Amino acid sequence: MVSFIARRLIVSVLLLIGAAFIMYQLTALAGDPLEEYYQSRLPNRDQLMAARVEALQLNVPAPLRFFLWLGGAAKCVIPFANACDLGLTAQGQPVIALLPQAIGSTLQLVTAATVLAIIVGITIGIVSALRQYTTFDLVVTFFSFLLYSLPSFWVGILLKEWVAIGFNDFLRHPVVGIGWIIGISLVIALIWVGLIGGDNRRRLSVFLVSGLATAAVLVYFSLTDWFTRPSLGPVFVFVMAAGIAVILTALLAGLRNRRALLTAVIQVVIALICYFALQGLLDVSSIYTLLILGVITFAVGMLTGYLVGGPDRGLNIRVGVFTALLSASLILVDRLMQAWPAYVNSSAINRRPIATVGSQTPGLPGDIWVHGVDSFTHLLLPTLTLMLIAFAGYTRYSRAGMLDVLNQDYIRTARAKGMPERVVIVRHAFRNSLIPIATIVASDFGALLGGAIITEQVFAFSGMGAMFQRGVTLPDPNPVMGYFVVIATMAIIFNFIADMTYSALDPRVRVR
Repeated sequence: MVSFIARRLIVSVLLLIGAAFIMYQLTALAGDPLEEYYQSRLPNRDQLMAARVEALQLNVPAPLRFFLWLGGAAKCVIPFANACDLGLTAQGQPVIALLPQAIGSTLQLVTAATVLAIIVGITIGIVSALRQYTTFDLVVTFFSFLLYSLPSFWVGILLKEWVAIGFNDFLRHPVVGIGWIIGISLVIALIWVGLIGGDNRRRLSVFLVSGLATAAVLVYFSLTDWFTRPSLGPVFVFVMAAGIAVILTALLAGLRNRRALLTAVIQVVIALICYFALQGLLDVSSIYTLLILGVITFAVGMLTGYLVGGPDRGLNIRVGVFTALLSASLILVDRLMQAWPAYVNSSAINRRPIATVGSQTPGLPGDIWVHGVDSFTHLLLPTLTLMLIAFAGYTRYSRAGMLDVLNQDYIRTARAKGMPERVVIVRHAFRNSLIPIATIVASDFGALLGGAIITEQVFAFSGMGAMFQRGVTLPDPNPVMGYFVVIATMAIIFNFIADMTYSALDPRVRVR
């Protein structure tokens, strides 16, 4: 294993240097950084040109310039030296000083989209495989190919028009009409019928229950002015936490596992108690307070699963941790909802909360919750844009992987031995179907910091993609190389993690 890691690191470094040399030369040959000054009539034109020549070292040939840049970049690997030097931009700013802000904006923009696309895409893809050639499978296949073929800028513009402008106009008179109630209820009911399946009697029951429940919720929202003063409340928190507990227990352990079910129920009770006990603390919380509460929640879930014990203590711990974290997230969502009226009625928002540009509202007063809502409204549209496009690929890969695994001999053997279908799918098929997806997930996370160049332009985000675009347009090699170093390093790291993940998912895969 040590020799394997050493070989991978050496080859990766050599590839990184070779690719960096090619990238630097292509950027340097893409144009003349002084072109904008040739026709300029500024009185200090010569001084500006001399400053740019000095900043970009244009008096040195491009191949030699690369090695000067490489010498500064090599200092970045020296720990605690604080001597990292990735050069200056055409404006004289250090690239190393621009990277933290650009990386932070990009992480804000694409992290949630990537994680949601992975979770939702894999889940729907697996359900689609289990419902192969049904109406649900055909509909998912159609929308997957449709979304995969759409350009991101067009999706972003449509979301601006329909979601941002439409919802902001809706908030003037937030009442759901009878036509919308019927239409939304029918769509939700059909989705639940496709997810659950079963015989005709079961399908009819699911259709009626889900449709009527959706209609009742929409009517309740309209009558109680929920859209302007939203909240979950203790009843919804309890009901949703109980649903989470049942679903997680059914998937991970089975409802007949009383110890796992007891662990989940304990987490629901603790969450309900914390809902009332922590309201005062949440009002004065900071990000550090929330991090501490998150660590405590994780520890409580682990401790509960450990104390309940049983023959499979590790399984109980997983049930306890997941139930605790998801139940705690409901409390945080409820507290964010409570800040919605203060945010919408702020003079900086003017009752048009869904933003279409930027990452935050300048000069917005308020506490951590108001600013949390502000971040949510700014990230909503770009997150949806990236998620809808990436979701399609994960759906297809997970469906194909699950169908391939379901046709294997060991799956037929497990069913022939009388194992419950939950065990066959969750413990045997699901884990092995993730092996090809691990490569896709690793490459996507590796490219995460690369940003979404087109989406960042549509929604006016100043992230890694915007920095790359500005560097190529000028052209300015140093910010382009700063972008390249981050992306290439992350790609190498996550591809290496993918190799290690194969061994974790499949014991037959071993690196010697």
